[in-house]
Amino acid sequence: MKKYMNKSITEIHEALIKGEVTSKELIQESLQKSHEIQEKCNAFVTILEDAKPTEITDNLLSGIPYGIKDNYSTKGILSTGSSNTLKDYIPFFTATAIENLTKIGAIPVNKTVMDEFGMGGTGTTGHTGIVRNPWDKTRMCAGSSAGSAAAVAAGAYPYATGSDTGDSIRKPAAYCGVVGYKPTYGMISRYGLFPFASSLDHCGVLTRSVEDAAIVVDNMKGRDKNDMTSWDSKDIHLADSLTGEVKGKKLCYIKELCDISMYKEATDTLKQHLENFHQVLEQVKKLGIEIEEVSVDKTLLDALASVYVVISCAEATSNMSNLTGFIFGPRGEGDNYIEMMKDYRTKNFSPLIKRRFVIGSYVLQAQNKDRYFHNAQRVRRLLVDTWNQLFEKYDAVILPVGSGPAKHLDESKDILDKDTQALEEHLQIGNFGGFPSITIPDGFIKNLPVALNITGKCYDDENVLNIAYAIEKSMNYKNQIAKGWNHD
Repeated sequence: MKKYMNKSITEIHEALIKGEVTSKELIQESLQKSHEIQEKCNAFVTILEDAKPTEITDNLLSGIPYGIKDNYSTKGILSTGSSNTLKDYIPFFTATAIENLTKIGAIPVNKTVMDEFGMGGTGTTGHTGIVRNPWDKTRMCAGSSAGSAAAVAAGAYPYATGSDTGDSIRKPAAYCGVVGYKPTYGMISRYGLFPFASSLDHCGVLTRSVEDAAIVVDNMKGRDKNDMTSWDSKDIHLADSLTGEVKGKKLCYIKELCDISMYKEATDTLKQHLENFHQVLEQVKKLGIEIEEVSVDKTLLDALASVYVVISCAEATSNMSNLTGFIFGPRGEGDNYIEMMKDYRTKNFSPLIKRRFVIGSYVLQAQNKDRYFHNAQRVRRLLVDTWNQLFEKYDAVILPVGSGPAKHLDESKDILDKDTQALEEHLQIGNFGGFPSITIPDGFIKNLPVALNITGKCYDDENVLNIAYAIEKSMNYKNQIAKGWNHD
């Protein structure tokens, strides 16, 4: 029997219109694939066995299955945030972004595993266990959208939703050889997304091509009265803007991140990764795109990770103060409400989350606030201003994602190598400034995918995606399925 879940959205839609396959058959295929992936990669919190077919319309997403990251509220469906604190939580409302997909006939077939409440970059801290990379099960998917990345890479469906607070869509996409797109802040409503750090949180998508990312976000986005940070994007048409015409566009990359001489103890993997990146840049120039090297203060770049930790932990501590065990979640034990709350939070949060809450509480204390929190905000502003100055001259910044391919799970300690810290963490600038940012595969090292990232100025999503689309076309990594998972 012919398979469809490894194909693009447009190809699947055409097959539905022609009657080659039905929505019901697509659901069956996706569910079967989900069980295979669950067995080998542990990518799902919930598999929706009772998913129902929908009417096929002119909308490209109608009748096609997809996955939902488990921090999107879904009415009547378990929504845990991959945390024991919400292990039995079934919401009474659906996130606006998911509601928008439901209205046009898209069909969720599972909820994907994530790092607990999005706080982690490894895919190893969810309450249901470690998510394994479909390219190599001894390696991580990165996080926090680990399950979504693994599922799309292994061919469960053409797309899954994600959320991105530091790089949580774009890094897992890179590690799993797929596309990860975080639109401009507020293009997609955050109403119904479990908040981690509200000034940094973005909704987005993981797909296997730039075109599919554009199609999905076109259907997720829109102003929402329930999210005051959402804005009117009805004049932005992402899929229609993908012309591939990029002659005369200007990109820049940052010397301090991309020059191998900046790394005193560069590994062979890092050397290969940066060599591959520079080779891709030469290819990109053949498209008529100008590329220039620019320099950014290394001290500013080295402050990146610290700024992210301080701001994200402070906002998380505030946002998650409602997790008490009284309103929802398993009730804690104790003789009074303070003991019960302490028991609930002590037993049900992972050590990583507790550490982040301690940091968040500490930097918000009156005696520490100016030294840590306010200073972090000042440096955030300096970084955003620096990037905005680049966008005055360049259409986008193009950089490699991380220091190489997916790391082994036994290297998953939440500690960064100081030498490559800025290279690993630079995607956070896209969250600091709310910039549109997309990661696309650009090669392989040791048979594992690596990727590059394109970030542009706010509200310039059409331009950013079109540049990514043209670069993707010049390479051979579009619609790739993880090795060993392809099926026809």
